[in-house]
Amino acid sequence: MQGRHLIYFSDPMCSWCYGFAPVMEEVAARFGERLPIQLVMGGLRPGTDRPMTEQARTEILQHWAHVREATGQPFDEQVLTERFIYDTDPAARAVVLVRRLQPGRALAFLHRVQRAFYAEARDVTSYPVLADLAAEFGLPREGFLQALADPALMRETWGDYALSQNAGVTGFPTLVGGPNEAGVYGVVTRGCAPAEQILQVLDEWLERTDGERGIWEG
Repeated sequence: MQGRHLIYFSDPMCSWCYGFAPVMEEVAARFGERLPIQLVMGGLRPGTDRPMTEQARTEILQHWAHVREATGQPFDEQVLTERFIYDTDPAARAVVLVRRLQPGRALAFLHRVQRAFYAEARDVTSYPVLADLAAEFGLPREGFLQALADPALMRETWGDYALSQNAGVTGFPTLVGGPNEAGVYGVVTRGCAPAEQILQVLDEWLERTDGERGIWEG
């Protein structure tokens, strides 16, 4: 992506990313084409193949409670059954596929998957469920369903995970901005933060001249 932009490292099954979704919606609405958003899948738990333990379920629900308290986002705990396998890869693939097919709607689709999982208790590890959500965006359901199993899409998605790791991102959400005149990117936030804080940082950054460091100190 050329010119100044934001890179958003996120995961569709990360509860704090779900809590941060309204903030990112405000960022997109406020800055639009001035600061386009490049979406990168972080890879929270890709490839998990075992049902969660009761201890894991308890710990996850505690995290969800913290996010609900901090952000006001609704949660439906029924999705976390004793048979649930918390594999984040299918949902991430779906977001990458929408990013490929409808680049301008990838962020909105990410948020739709998050809402389906957390607020509607829908199993977004399921390809048919993900295809249903894609159909809401006008994409052909059956074609989307088939594409989710494409090895090339898997490689593209795992390329996102590698990019996240190589960038030193250790938690989600992470939002960075750049480049400055030296080609350097700077951290806007590591973790969930209030909208007013994020918007102020970005407003001030855009007001500064190229020679000032602004957010690059982060």
